Amino acid sequence: MPDPENPRAHDPVFELHAGGKMEIASTVELTGPDELSMAYTPGVARVCEAIAEDPSLADDYTWVSNTVAVVTDGSAVLGLGDIGPSAAMPVMEGKAVLFKQFGGVDAIPICLDTKDTDEIVETVVRLAPSFGGINLEDISAPRCFEIEQRLKDRLSIPVFHDDQHGTAVVVLAALENALKLTGREIGEARVVISGAGAAGVAVSRILLAAGVRDLAVVDRRGVLNSARGDLTPVKLSLAQDTADTTGREGRLVDALDGADVFIGVSGGSVPEEAVARMAADSIIFGLANPNPEVHPDIANRHARVVATGRSDYPNQINNVLAFPGIFRGAFDVRATSITEGMKLAAADALAALVRDDLSEDCIIPSPFDKRVATAVATAVADAARRDRVARR
Repeated sequence: MPDPENPRAHDPVFELHAGGKMEIASTVELTGPDELSMAYTPGVARVCEAIAEDPSLADDYTWVSNTVAVVTDGSAVLGLGDIGPSAAMPVMEGKAVLFKQFGGVDAIPICLDTKDTDEIVETVVRLAPSFGGINLEDISAPRCFEIEQRLKDRLSIPVFHDDQHGTAVVVLAALENALKLTGREIGEARVVISGAGAAGVAVSRILLAAGVRDLAVVDRRGVLNSARGDLTPVKLSLAQDTADTTGREGRLVDALDGADVFIGVSGGSVPEEAVARMAADSIIFGLANPNPEVHPDIANRHARVVATGRSDYPNQINNVLAFPGIFRGAFDVRATSITEGMKLAAADALAALVRDDLSEDCIIPSPFDKRVATAVATAVADAARRDRVARR
């Protein structure tokens, strides 16, 4: 019973989380000795022996092919930062619930009590036989880049860092429609991204893959370019593919002068006078939560299309539009990885869902649009076959 002296006792948020948000449910009934003898000993031994002879049968006769591990070290949780593995569990449970609700994918939250890159990689590799995919979550940059790449190199199942790629897919989908509304071609748009962490790097990479040619990525010290001596290898590579090809330099306010698109994935605040100097019919995605880099009231004074990461304004950029369908599609064809082609296909599928209703306040579907997961999954599965990573 709730403790009446507990200040959280009647808080609906805490009531919803009481006891956790998940449980394990059986898919078979055990009503008597016959079912018990098949589900467990002695009948289960036949299935074990078959899998030992042909390991691929685990996909058919266990839950592996529909189950993803949601793995974190609690070092970069939402906007809360490094709160540790125990405090991260409510978020990981929530992620698992979203996987099931929106994609029909079973998910198990795993919060690791280490921030050592080697230990995380080795732990996940050893856990991998129990899962059909790995969803990395809320691991701080730059370690997240190395962890993801090393796991992709060592595992033959999909490995996906949602903070990077889920955000990138939804941003691209929304941007495709915003550009269409404003009459721009993606290769002609001048784009500025504020933030060079996990999301900023992934958004930059997917926009480059989609055809953006004029892109400036800005961190706390200004536009990334290779003349700077303070860049990590990830930032240096991005600088060589962006500002080094366009000659952009300076601070964020300098980069915004005449820009068509601003995408904020960093937090902080952009001065209104800088926003006012953007191009006519500009596009502003301020995605920091709960406080966007450009408040929507300010953004709407200067931009044609505005999106945020919040649910109380139009055009919410929400990762739940991407990751359930991406894993659903990957699992449906038993993909060995998630390719760039699969991510681009997911973005195109999302964008297409609102083409008939496209407006300044509708550039991306609602997470509760029942078409979303199916459309994304179908596009991802088709792309997996094209990219030759599908096993069926």
